[in-house]
Amino acid sequence: MAAQLISPESHSASGRGSEKLSLPSLQSKMKCDPEGYETELKLLYRHFESSLHLFRQQSALSVSADPVVSKDLGDMSMFLAHVTPFYPDRLADFPGKLADLLSENGRSLIPSLRSHLTQALILLVNRQIVGVEETLRLFMELQTMGDRNLRKLAFSHVVQSIRRMNQKHKDEAKNRKLQSILFTMLQEEDELKAKRALVVLCDLHRRKVWFDDRTANAICTACFHSSSKVLVSALSFVLGYEEVQEGDDSDGSSSEDDMPTPHPIVVLRREDVYKANQKGTSASKKKKKAKLQRIVRSMKRQQRRASGNCGLGSYTPLTHLKDAQGYAEKLFSRLQKCNERFEIKMMMLKVIARTVGLHRLILLNFYPFLQRYVQPHQRDVTNLLAAGVQACHDMVPPDAVEPLFKQVVNQFVHDRSRPEAIAVGLNVVREICMRMPLLMSEDLLQDLVLYKKSHEKAVSTAARSLVTLFRELCPSFLIKKDRGRPTDPKAKPKEFGEVTIASNVPGAELLENGDEPLSGDEDESNIPDIDELDEEKIEESDSEGDGEEMASEEEDNGEEVEIASDSGDDNDDDGKDESDYMSDSDDSPPTDSDDGDDDKDGDEETQVGKPKGLKRKFSDYEAQLDVVDQSLRTLKRLACSKMARASSDINDGILSNEDFHRIKELKDKQQARLALTRQGLLKDSTDSNSSSFKIPSSESLSTKRMDPAKLEINIKRRMSKEERLALVKAGREDRGKYRARTAVKQKKTGGLSNRQKEHKKAMPLAAKKAKAARSRQEKKKLQRRSSKQFRGKKAWK
Repeated sequence: MAAQLISPESHSASGRGSEKLSLPSLQSKMKCDPEGYETELKLLYRHFESSLHLFRQQSALSVSADPVVSKDLGDMSMFLAHVTPFYPDRLADFPGKLADLLSENGRSLIPSLRSHLTQALILLVNRQIVGVEETLRLFMELQTMGDRNLRKLAFSHVVQSIRRMNQKHKDEAKNRKLQSILFTMLQEEDELKAKRALVVLCDLHRRKVWFDDRTANAICTACFHSSSKVLVSALSFVLGYEEVQEGDDSDGSSSEDDMPTPHPIVVLRREDVYKANQKGTSASKKKKKAKLQRIVRSMKRQQRRASGNCGLGSYTPLTHLKDAQGYAEKLFSRLQKCNERFEIKMMMLKVIARTVGLHRLILLNFYPFLQRYVQPHQRDVTNLLAAGVQACHDMVPPDAVEPLFKQVVNQFVHDRSRPEAIAVGLNVVREICMRMPLLMSEDLLQDLVLYKKSHEKAVSTAARSLVTLFRELCPSFLIKKDRGRPTDPKAKPKEFGEVTIASNVPGAELLENGDEPLSGDEDESNIPDIDELDEEKIEESDSEGDGEEMASEEEDNGEEVEIASDSGDDNDDDGKDESDYMSDSDDSPPTDSDDGDDDKDGDEETQVGKPKGLKRKFSDYEAQLDVVDQSLRTLKRLACSKMARASSDINDGILSNEDFHRIKELKDKQQARLALTRQGLLKDSTDSNSSSFKIPSSESLSTKRMDPAKLEINIKRRMSKEERLALVKAGREDRGKYRARTAVKQKKTGGLSNRQKEHKKAMPLAAKKAKAARSRQEKKKLQRRSSKQFRGKKAWK
């Protein structure tokens, strides 16, 4: 056939010898010399047109296509697609004929021919002979033809071509044309076209190629499509439960075999840190420290994996909704009227709750709708309760959520309920109160707190978490023994509609203290330098014996004042420095034992044996009080000047970019230290009043998705042998292969040891003779000793 071999006559016409060339060899020669093979190109292109005409006649007569003709047409199309860039004028109409054949007779073609024609068209698009916007609709239709391999090929081509187009810079005009084509297909009633358009949009949005508001709104609007498959795919992508697979035509639910295997969690324990630094020899400590470094690297890899996995809770297209209130109301009305199965209704419920919580909407009819399904025996009740928690925020009136809150308490938390249900109920109460604390009353809280004495670990843990929350929110609701040491004993939740307005830059106070809040020490810049004060005044203030109250009592009488002192206290106080005195003078009133002039009196008491009193005139005492007052005023002035100098750069009203970066670094350090303290890896040296539990802000609670697993029983289950082995291997990733110590010594390349060298050392002749003589003497001694046997002492001698 002419498709495979070129006849000798055609070569003789062009002046060449009578040799037979195949299409691949002719293709390479045409690429090297395009002008010399124009005659062959004309011949092959006429052959392609005749094969195409014959194929269309056969398909018009509804006769099954000849396989020889189909193979010939496929080979010729691939050949012409490869040489088209070298003959753009002569093959200008070839891409159009190829696209027309696929669009008109695509479904009647055999799979092999259809695949060859599609590959030829993809090659032309990649060589930029045909534009992406001209063939996008055709490639989207090819994905609906039922051929799985063709669907994968067309899908990957569409995604990769759009990614390549936006790789260096984004052409908004082209992108809008392509988006309008896909948006139109998404709104069509045809289920297959809408599903494939949604899959392409989701993949491009997930890859952040089209990460704009238009694409996100189009994906969210697909939740209103009449087809249930399109609805499920859009809901699953919006929720972020799973990626929309490019070859999946199911309802959006993936099997358990397709789920990725979870990575083992590497844990850093405080005992390991202690052993690596305190126990064992230096060699064993070195090994333990190397092991800790491997564990830390594994933990960092896990953090990078968790931060890189954006599909699980951190982002959702719902953030780009233009009319979030209208979207939630429309989807909720469809939920009330739809007759879909329970799983689809649950997904719609989660999307509505996520939208309400994310945009802080007010949808008052949503909470009574949830209230009907809040029962312990309800299917997927934890997902239902998580959706209810997600829909609660501080902008919702408490009266609208109070019936749902009471329903949870009455149905889950009572003595006849199972421990699992009680634990779930307490966890739901805690999460709702974290978002809307006004729902809790004092009597109800004290009743719920009593469950901390339960013998079930899950119930007691949930009750204690509720106590920890209200120690920060409202300690007055708890009884005295449950309050602990709250940071603010008078704290109360905000009233409905109350807003806290920031008057300064958050975290600006960290710049004043620098790194000191992280180390737990006070800011040294705010402490006055006591050495700058007059030492004589401090000594005089040390000699002041009575407080101002005693002075005021004796002022009217004008009499002498007797002051008794104890010699033991004076001797102890002699060693006090100025800083100790200043702390004592600030916190407690001065006592009689602080007198500096009583040393002599103490000595006299020891000598005589009788206590004596020191008599002073009141005028002298009043002068000393004036001196003390002056020293305290000087101390305050110094402290104020120091604080003013330290904060002069920050309070000027302008913060530079370096200051904001510094604030971010200090906040990160503070959070890291707090996390290490909670894990027990660091001693809590910050402040005795600082709380280890920090209530997140309402914005962070609204942005973060509520995980239903947090509401269930939180008991650490025993790991299986495979999980333990995976955990052990995770810490050995950077370790080399185990080898015995003898094998390591045998492969040593540093030479022999001294003992080995002594064995192989050549001795002189005299040393050899002396060694041989010594060995002979030792052998003779051994023989003499072995021949004589001790038979005991003879009795007759």
